[in-house]
Amino acid sequence: MSALAGVRAAVSLAALHGVTCTDPVVLKDGSNVIVHLRPAPVVARIAARTALVRPAVADHFARDLSISAFLASRGVPVVTPSEELPAGPHTRDGFVFSFSTHVPHDPDAELTRPEVLKLLPDLHAELRLYEGSLPSRGPVDDVDNTLAYLERIGVPELRSFHARRDELLDSWNEHFNDVQPLHGDSHYGNLLMTPSGPVWNDFEDTWRGPIAWDLACLAGARGKEAAQRAVDVYGGGAASSDVEFHLEMRILFGTLWGLLMENS
Repeated sequence: MSALAGVRAAVSLAALHGVTCTDPVVLKDGSNVIVHLRPAPVVARIAARTALVRPAVADHFARDLSISAFLASRGVPVVTPSEELPAGPHTRDGFVFSFSTHVPHDPDAELTRPEVLKLLPDLHAELRLYEGSLPSRGPVDDVDNTLAYLERIGVPELRSFHARRDELLDSWNEHFNDVQPLHGDSHYGNLLMTPSGPVWNDFEDTWRGPIAWDLACLAGARGKEAAQRAVDVYGGGAASSDVEFHLEMRILFGTLWGLLMENS
């Protein structure tokens, strides 16, 4: 199914709720299609490749909306669920999507890794108060589901990825310490730079795990030095060895995701 068909489905459903879109603008076309339903202050998130490897992709979208609403109620700067129409998640014409509030921002402006690391402690403190249900195997489920999909479509030479997955899982419990709700994908691309400051976005990958995972998203390189630097900038709270480990899991998933992008 094409991105264009997904956009049409989102525009059509929005119209049923009185939200008129005459000039949809695709902001991003990657794992999901993100489209501003101009002139309405509404952004639709349409599951694209995520729907291929996440059987319960609607649950991911629901968590994004739930956590964003919770954090907004706490005064955290986040992209909020839309108030112009039911935020969802919705299913229409075979697509899963949700609606959020459009936040004017500079798409070319990004914080540095250290700048994001310095913002994470406050976000983590607020996330610890979230009491909703969250998965506890976030990246592991993604790795398993992506491997399964790549096998189904006939991508060859996956044995080394299975072996690396098993090797990492053997050590998983050793690095699963001090768990709490995480952002889950806390790289600088998930902070929108607005005139009033950075705004957190995209809690679709939130799970209950060690903060070392979120730090690994921002380590920037393999090795003890990069991992320790991330811990130091963040302000402690995790062992550098845990950050190193979770970076390896993130690299495995990133590599598999690259294969998915090439073959879908």
